[in-house]
Amino acid sequence: MRKCIYMLFPEGKPKALTLSYDDGVVQDVRFMKILDRYGIKCTFNLNSGRFPTETPAEMPPRGNLCVQAAKELYANSGHEVAVHSLTHPFLEKIPPHLACLEVLEDRRNLEAIFGGIVQGMAYPQGTYSDSVVECLRLCDVAYARTTVTTESFAVPTDWLRLHPTCHHNNPRLFELVDRFLNSAPFLEPWLFYLWGHSYEFDDDNNWDRIEKFCESIGGRDDIWYATNIEIFDYVQAYRRLVYSSSADLVYNPSVIPVWINYNKQPLLIGAGEYKVLN
Repeated sequence: MRKCIYMLFPEGKPKALTLSYDDGVVQDVRFMKILDRYGIKCTFNLNSGRFPTETPAEMPPRGNLCVQAAKELYANSGHEVAVHSLTHPFLEKIPPHLACLEVLEDRRNLEAIFGGIVQGMAYPQGTYSDSVVECLRLCDVAYARTTVTTESFAVPTDWLRLHPTCHHNNPRLFELVDRFLNSAPFLEPWLFYLWGHSYEFDDDNNWDRIEKFCESIGGRDDIWYATNIEIFDYVQAYRRLVYSSSADLVYNPSVIPVWINYNKQPLLIGAGEYKVLN
């Protein structure tokens, strides 16, 4: 019998949504309230070298949160904190050892402030080079988001050149939302990946745009709402599945339960489980 096997997201869901927003600015406070209202998760990419020691009496339009305010907002929020470099340079324009320092120092600072392990990243300025990618490997960065629009829902394969679906100001945003919600994936699940900066909603006076996006796409039973690192970890767990030569037995060596579509039926492979495939 010919067998068809491909990945599903947790609970057998065929679709996932993640967001990635940069710079750790004051507008993230309002933005996070919108996300939480609709059950949507986001990764916030922070420059720890740009945190002011305290919030100024008069906050500039694109002002960064101070350390304490950032800790109060992001820690234990259900959202992810990720690297965005220490001071937000063009990493490919500086010597490789300084690029590594920008990444590693930001990672060390964020881990000290928020606890845990920080392995995600978004490229400052959205730019990179092969040498910068190698720096990230040396700094044990798991994934790094670019600003290259794909208008695609494909699950990434090159995680250190992670291209998003689109920016929130993409003129085709709601056309993409409609396709994502009302079409069915074929042979692989779909990932909608949105990025931006929350200060842009003030700059462009379009908070209603992100509110409409979240209202349209949030709260659905067929979508997994996850941070960037949650999706990365899940995909890696799926890729670690070990099959017998005849694909009638599968083993999940990871600590993450994984769902697969096996001959058009959702099937859960528990952490550390051997599962017979009938």
